[in-house]
Amino acid sequence: MSAPILSPDPAAVQAAAGALLAGQLVGLPTETVYGLAGDATCPEAVAAIYAAKGRPSFNPLISHVTGLAAAEAEGVFGPLALRLAEAFWPGPLTLVVPRRAAGSVCDLACAGLGTIALRVPGHPVAQAVLAAAGRPLAAPSANRSGRPTPTTAQHVAEELGDAVALILDAGPARVGLESAVVAVDGDRATLLRVGGLERTALEAVVGAPLLLPGAQERAAPASPGMVLRHYAPDTRLRLNALAAEPGELHLGFGAVAGTPGFSLSEAGSVVEAAARLFALIRAADALRPTAIAVAPIPTSGLGEAINERLERAASSA
Repeated sequence: MSAPILSPDPAAVQAAAGALLAGQLVGLPTETVYGLAGDATCPEAVAAIYAAKGRPSFNPLISHVTGLAAAEAEGVFGPLALRLAEAFWPGPLTLVVPRRAAGSVCDLACAGLGTIALRVPGHPVAQAVLAAAGRPLAAPSANRSGRPTPTTAQHVAEELGDAVALILDAGPARVGLESAVVAVDGDRATLLRVGGLERTALEAVVGAPLLLPGAQERAAPASPGMVLRHYAPDTRLRLNALAAEPGELHLGFGAVAGTPGFSLSEAGSVVEAAARLFALIRAADALRPTAIAVAPIPTSGLGEAINERLERAASSA
């Protein structure tokens, strides 16, 4: 039976916190996407997240906390990590920093690594649940591993409705892309995942170009979203398509005329396209075309993250 979808009033927030403290999972809205939340301090709850998602255990989870003080109880923040946290938290940035020995997040949530991925969400419902639960919450995107990311409560119900105790419905996610992930090691900042923050904004705070992952990071991911095939619908994606071929559905950028399809943004806005990306991929996939023909998307701003998600979704690896 699918879990109930509740409006996030105070009673529902308390019900969610109670379920989490009992080791159950909850569909949680954030400003980026909807998360599959579990108690990050409880190995059994974290194992349940991996099982529900069908996720490789070597892929660590992001632990969500209420603020910088709570983050510093779990990770070690040097000057550069502090600058990034102060500039972008609460918000769509995950920082990977050394784990603090006395931290409460369990080893399984960190995939046995010496680092921890931390985020302070900028959504009032997520913050309310975190405060009510009183502990860090692991909350990867609430979809089966490799599938398109959920941006509404209904998406969570369709993907994982039998794996959660309840789903809080706060409407469509505002950002629509997962958080950007930056690993900070002393004065070195490495962009592990592009996401809901523009690279230029991050680099302005860092004061230098962000580094890119090397072979070691790719072999042992320190962040979610680094597996090659990810975010994929059942239907094949054909990228940089100017028009749909017979049997295909066109996922356009700008006006879509004369062919079955949807527009990521009729106004040509990469911000709007980011917010609509996963919902429209899901809608197109449900129509079962022979392929989804995706129009070229600009690479500026959030377009970088959109293109990265599309390339992973289209990968045959």
